[in-house]
Amino acid sequence: MKLLNHTLAYFAALLFAVITGWAGLLYYNLLDEIYDSLDDGLENYKMLIIKRARADSEVLRKTSFVEDNYSIKPIPAPQALAYTDSYVDTLMFMENEQDFEPVRMLKTIFRQSGRYYELRVVNTMVETDDLVEDLLYSILWLYLGLIATVLVLNNLLLRKAWRPFYHLVRQLRSFRLEKQEPVSFGKTNVEEFKVLNDAVARLIRNSTDTYRSQKQFIENASHELQTPLAVSLNKLELLLEESSLTEGQLRLLAGAVRNLERMARLNKSLLLLSKIENRQFQAEEEVHLNSLVETVLEDFSDQASYRGLRVTLQEEGDCRLHLNPDLAGILLNNLVKNAIVHNNRGGFVRVTVGPQQLVVENSGQPAALNEQLMFSRFQSGSQNETSTGLGLPIVKAIADLYRFRIAYRFQGTHIVTIHFSYPFS
Repeated sequence: MKLLNHTLAYFAALLFAVITGWAGLLYYNLLDEIYDSLDDGLENYKMLIIKRARADSEVLRKTSFVEDNYSIKPIPAPQALAYTDSYVDTLMFMENEQDFEPVRMLKTIFRQSGRYYELRVVNTMVETDDLVEDLLYSILWLYLGLIATVLVLNNLLLRKAWRPFYHLVRQLRSFRLEKQEPVSFGKTNVEEFKVLNDAVARLIRNSTDTYRSQKQFIENASHELQTPLAVSLNKLELLLEESSLTEGQLRLLAGAVRNLERMARLNKSLLLLSKIENRQFQAEEEVHLNSLVETVLEDFSDQASYRGLRVTLQEEGDCRLHLNPDLAGILLNNLVKNAIVHNNRGGFVRVTVGPQQLVVENSGQPAALNEQLMFSRFQSGSQNETSTGLGLPIVKAIADLYRFRIAYRFQGTHIVTIHFSYPFS
């Protein structure tokens, strides 16, 4: 729900409560005015009837409400002396309606020619249920009219005031840190939007500076580390060729060489991960995944043969993706290498390519892996010293970059599936 309509929801609830309370007060005020008006009319009617009775004694014989709205009957003096005027609501049968209708009745007494008479005067009144119904419909239409009016005002008039905010949102949606594109802010006279624009501008500037510094540091660190590592490896390899070294010294040197080689691989892998996460692989093109899988499997054929693994490719359709070709190769290389390295001698690796997914299945240890940890950094599932523990995390980073969905399941064999978001044909 948009902010304009979200505030309208609160306003509608508040307005409903206010109008409901106001309707209740209006109802009781209306009833009070109606009763006051009826009582004044009955009082005036009483005075006129008494005046007529004194001028015409025939009036005193009107003992029932037959033709007129009053009745008169004589009462004893003791009862009359204890009598007080009263206004009551009652029902009277109406000939035209053929039903009982509410009336307002005044009961009073008067004295004439030494005798006391009870006078009852009635007047029709508004039916309470009709009044409530009419009032309810009026209030309902008033409420709906107010809400419709506010809704129109919100979406037609106030939208103009919110235009700088929506402009900023559109800019932020298209903003990419790696592209270093400037963000334009719309002109506004609203103080809150000015503060928001200034805060966003500072945030983008700080983020851009941090990103640039981090990128430069990673590139420099990688470059500076590669050179001494390469020099150290060359010198150690030359030293290993010396015939004067003892067997113990050779073992120590070989261990140092292995660790330096692993450090070099780690350096390259961490640099690659950083570049992927910082979106530094911008060039994209259509990649024919079927052909690329064939090439990768051919590259690993010697390693698979050495370990006695059966590698098969099953094509269930043509798969074409729009992504960076280097990242596509890295993704496949890491998946296939992982399936070969973490496998049993004499096992198998099966790669299945479909129009919307890639499945890599391999034999291995007879237990499921922890899906939460296997895609985390430095969580190698084997004791292989050549493994850096970054193969599957790199696969996960590439998948996240292109919004591919990667999943793992164990069904006697280990199965990694990548679902592609937008296959091309």
